[in-house]
Amino acid sequence: MDEITIFSIRLESLQSLLAKLHGKPISEKEMNRRKDMIGNLRSQANQMANALNMSNLANRDSLLGSEIKPDNTMSQLEQDEGLEKLEETVMSTKHIALAVNEELGLQTRLIDDLDYHVDVTDSRLRRVQKNLAVMNKNMRSGCSCMSMLLSVLGIVGLAVVIYLLVKYL
Repeated sequence: MDEITIFSIRLESLQSLLAKLHGKPISEKEMNRRKDMIGNLRSQANQMANALNMSNLANRDSLLGSEIKPDNTMSQLEQDEGLEKLEETVMSTKHIALAVNEELGLQTRLIDDLDYHVDVTDSRLRRVQKNLAVMNKNMRSGCSCMSMLLSVLGIVGLAVVIYLLVKYL
């Protein structure tokens, strides 16, 4: 009876996921996850059907008088339960691995983007440094030109003053 309850809960979960999907595109990962869920439900349904058939067969055999071996049936049921738990663990591990893989892909893309931005920033920094070097060189040469111009103007001014002094004295 517990298996039937679990089965109905999983079916309700699947139906709610499908209801949320209405009108939205499905990623491949999500589609695979849902296929896995459906496969699990089918497997469990088959196991429950087999268990019910075995139970019905055991009841029929006991009614007809043939002797059944309860130990064999019990050990098979225990094995089935163990296999179901193992299957759930494997599926859970698979989903965790898929999530880790997706996160790893995201982190790789983020690192690639960061690397690209670092390269762009480095290129811009080099251009700015070149421009500053050119401007600094121009400033130094601009200062020497300016000082030469002032010197020439000073000399011309002194020559004019001397000329005026000589002319009026």
